[in-house]
Amino acid sequence: MKYKYKLILVIPIWLMANRILAQETPKFTLEQCIEYALQNSVNVQNILLDEQIASSKVKETIGIGLPQITANANATSNPQLPRFFGTKQRMFGFSGLTPSDYPNFFPNLKDNDVMAAQNFFQLKNSLNTTVTVNQLIFNGSYLVGLKASSTFKELATKSTLQTKEQTIELVTKAFYTALINNERIKLFENNISRVDSLLKNTTALNVNGFAESIDVDRIQVSLNNLVTEKSNFERLQVVSIEALKFQMNYPMDQSMEISGNISDISIDILLDNYTKDWNYKNRPDYQVLETNKKLQELNVKNKYAAGMPVLSASATLGYSKQANSYSNLFAPVPTFTEVNGIGPGKMYPYSSIGVNLSIPIFSGLQRSNQLQQEKLKLEKINNSFKSLKSGIDLQIKQAVTNYLNSMQSLESQKKNMKLADKVARVTKIKYQQGIGSNIEVVDAESSLKESQVNYYNALYNALIAKTDLDKAFGKLLPANTTQN
Repeated sequence: MKYKYKLILVIPIWLMANRILAQETPKFTLEQCIEYALQNSVNVQNILLDEQIASSKVKETIGIGLPQITANANATSNPQLPRFFGTKQRMFGFSGLTPSDYPNFFPNLKDNDVMAAQNFFQLKNSLNTTVTVNQLIFNGSYLVGLKASSTFKELATKSTLQTKEQTIELVTKAFYTALINNERIKLFENNISRVDSLLKNTTALNVNGFAESIDVDRIQVSLNNLVTEKSNFERLQVVSIEALKFQMNYPMDQSMEISGNISDISIDILLDNYTKDWNYKNRPDYQVLETNKKLQELNVKNKYAAGMPVLSASATLGYSKQANSYSNLFAPVPTFTEVNGIGPGKMYPYSSIGVNLSIPIFSGLQRSNQLQQEKLKLEKINNSFKSLKSGIDLQIKQAVTNYLNSMQSLESQKKNMKLADKVARVTKIKYQQGIGSNIEVVDAESSLKESQVNYYNALYNALIAKTDLDKAFGKLLPANTTQN
C-alpha cells in the first residue's frame, strides 16, 4: 500500500513537470533563425522541389536515348470482312486458270471488268500480339538536349542559392528589428527605475518643504510618458516577433523568443576585405543569368542540330492466330487438326528488323527563322549582363555609402548618449544638493531619452546597412554554399 501511495503522488508531479517543460518558450539566436528558415521557408521548400524536378528532367532526357520497348495485343472480330478488288482475268488467273478455262464464269463480265471478292483464306476473328524495340542511334538534337538538361539542373541549383540569399536577408532584418526593440524595452525599464527613484526623492523633499508640488508633477509626467512608451514598444515587439515567425515559416500559433545581445554582433568591418576579392560571380543573381545564357546557347545549337539526319533502328517480334469464332481465339486447344503445321489453334510468330534514316531537306524556312529568333534571344541575355553589372555596381556604391554614413552617425549618437547620460547624472546630483532646479532635471532626462532613441535608431540603421552591404558583395550566404 505504501508503494501505491508513492505512485499516486509521483504521477501528478511527473505530469506537472512535463507540462512545465512543454510550455517552455523556445529561444532562437540569429543563426538558429536562419537555419530554421532555410529548412522550413515555403520559398526554399519550393525551390528545392524545383531542383528535384530538374534532376528528374535530366533522367527523362537520358531515357530518350535508351531502348524504347512497347508491347501491344489486339483481338479483332470482323462481322464483315473487307473485299479485295481485281479484274476478272486477274482473279481467275490468280487461281491458275487460263482464259479458255473460265469462259462460262460470269459470262456477262469481260476479262478487264473489275470484280469484288472476299478472301476465302481469312477468318473473321484474329488475335495479334507484338513486342517492338526502337533504338535511337544518332540524333543531334538529343545530344544537345543532354547538355541542356544538365544545365537546367545547374540553373535550379543557382536559383536555390538566390532564394536562400533572399530568405537570409529577410530573416536577418526581421531579427534585428526584434533585437533592437528588446534593447529599447530594457532601456525604458532602466529609465523608469531612475525617474521613479527621482520621483520618490522629490516627493520626500516636497513633504519636508524643500521642494514644490509642481516639481513632483513635472517628474510624474516624465514617468507617465516613459511607462506609456514602454507599453507601446512591448506591443510593437509582439508584432516584430510575429513578422520574424512569418519570415521563418514558424507556426504562428506557437510562441518563440529571440536571444542575443547587440554587443555580440560585429558591425564594424574593413571594406578592403570586401573589395579585394570581389567578383560579379559572387552574386547568385549573376550566376543565374550566366546559366540562362548557357541554356540559350544550347537552344541555338539545338536549332542547328534540327537540320541533321536522324538514324534509328527497330525490331518487332509478333504472334498471331485466327479462329472462326471470337471465343476460339483464346482457346488453349486447336479448334481443328493442323495440316502440315498450319492451323488456327496456336499463336504463330513473325518478326521484322529495320533501320530508319530521316534527312531533313526543306522545312519552308521554318528552321532558319527559329534559329534567328534564338540568336536574338541570346543577344538580349548579353544585353542583360551589361544592365545587371551596372545595377550591381550602383548597389555596391549605395551600400558602401549608406554603411559609412550609418557608422558615422552611430558613433556620433553614441557619444551624444554618453554626454546626455553624464548631464542627467550631474543635474540630478545638483538638484539633490539644492543647487539645481527641477526643470533642469526634467530637461536633462528628456534630452537623455531623446539621445537614447537616436542612438538605437542609428544602431538599427547600421545593422540594416551592414546586411545590405553583405548582400551587395554576395556575402550573405555561408561560404560553403556559394558556388562560383
